[in-house]
Amino acid sequence: MSIEYGIIVKTQTRLEALIERFNTAAQAKFYLERLGGSFEAYEEEDAVYKDSLAKVQQQLSRILKNKIIERSFLPSYIFSEKNLILVLGPDGLVANTAKYARGIPILGINPDPQRIDGVLLPFQLDTFAQATENTLRGKSQIVDRSFAEARLNDGQRLLAFNDLFIGAASHVSARYHIDFEGRSENHSSSGLIVSTRAGASGWLSSIFNMAYGIVRTFDQEVAHSQPHMEENELLFAVREPFISLRSQADICMGMINKGKSLQLESHMPAGGVIFSDGIEKDFLHFNSGAIASVGLAEEKARLVQA
Repeated sequence: MSIEYGIIVKTQTRLEALIERFNTAAQAKFYLERLGGSFEAYEEEDAVYKDSLAKVQQQLSRILKNKIIERSFLPSYIFSEKNLILVLGPDGLVANTAKYARGIPILGINPDPQRIDGVLLPFQLDTFAQATENTLRGKSQIVDRSFAEARLNDGQRLLAFNDLFIGAASHVSARYHIDFEGRSENHSSSGLIVSTRAGASGWLSSIFNMAYGIVRTFDQEVAHSQPHMEENELLFAVREPFISLRSQADICMGMINKGKSLQLESHMPAGGVIFSDGIEKDFLHFNSGAIASVGLAEEKARLVQA
């Protein structure tokens, strides 16, 4: 089916979030500078992003009819098979968009290479237009990326492009029973991270950074590296597992391959959650009686490559 409409997905800048909080830019500036902070960095970042957005829409309008939607509308927006989705960074916005895209191609644009890594944003202002035209002609390279899926015993499910967090909504310990590859035990921890290959350089990497940092503190020689993952694999890591009379810590990490799953049963009367890709407002309750099965989803994200 041919592409007839471009959907530009944008996010709120930090300055816009401040103005939303303090009602005006002047009040936000007063608040920051009174505490010794710099307001200039927020203004510069906002100006670059808005300038990039204007240029993207201007160039895209010569190629394809289009409209802009805000990140906050993603959970309720229904994409069409005739759409091409253009995500105007940061990287996390690609992850947030992918699970609602329903297989529609996503073209990631880095609006600010000086501030944004662009791991999931292969195109910039001077290259995205040609990439768009190539996609319309069917000449672009489009790769599939796997999702993680958490499915509850009541039928609810949640997808994650980068990672799932399973634990307590606050900083109290998460209590649950874990079952993986024939082993099981009770846990009291800061929750679990379940990462896809795409998310391995994100939240999961911080867990490895912490682990290597601790080992180095005790003068142990260890080479710092990130785990190698294939596209059809998930890696889970338990955060800060606590050992007590009622909790163990033998199952701290594992690889979930296609056809396998991780089983978790909540022992939390209230406050248990499962959320994905850092969006805490889009979550599943994970309280006593809930059993989660975590594995690879059938759906795939489709990303346009440079």
